[in-house]
Amino acid sequence: MTKFSVLIFVLHMLALQACGKSSGNGEQIDDQQSKEEIMETNKEGMDIATFGAGCFWCVEAVFENLKGVEKVVSGYSGGHVENPTYKAVCSGTTGHAEVCQVHFDPSVISYKELLEIFWQTHDPTTLNRQGNDVGTQYRSAVFYHNDEQKELAQKYKERLDQSGAFRDPIVTEIVPFDKFYVAENYHQNYYEQNGSQPYCAFVIKPKVEKFKKAFSDKLKD
Repeated sequence: MTKFSVLIFVLHMLALQACGKSSGNGEQIDDQQSKEEIMETNKEGMDIATFGAGCFWCVEAVFENLKGVEKVVSGYSGGHVENPTYKAVCSGTTGHAEVCQVHFDPSVISYKELLEIFWQTHDPTTLNRQGNDVGTQYRSAVFYHNDEQKELAQKYKERLDQSGAFRDPIVTEIVPFDKFYVAENYHQNYYEQNGSQPYCAFVIKPKVEKFKKAFSDKLKD
């Protein structure tokens, strides 16, 4: 095998890294105060959307670019264990999905627009999987906060299925929001702070670039 072939092989293997194996930071423990600072009271006039679409590093990197989005917080929802850690969630035993809470101004960007972006920036037809990230923690999910969000999500999903936009049926679960646990600090703004990390360079960056081309009119200046 030539040196060039070896290099290509190594790069390919790096690209196949999964979210749960790519942190490089190990398990970190944050005090409760730091998490409360991340989840400061939402500003007046802001709404919240909660989405699971695979690795939350990817989801965060997409939604934080949108006009009208004040902040995006990575965390865990949909499980049965109190205060789960990243390591526990990655084991697939807590029932949680990696999710992002999107704090947005509905006068600038609507929930319906967020749904459009949600469904167009991941594969909603693969059960408990996004690419090489496999497990229930990577499931496609909409955690609705009120009846309006529920209705919009259900109708959008039905229309997508009927349109044939995807070859396979959509498996996105649409379930009521219950609890949200903020992920460890090193997960917040992960792509922005770790852009050269292999998973970021080979998995997240191409997704973000594709998203920016498709939704250029909705991007922040």
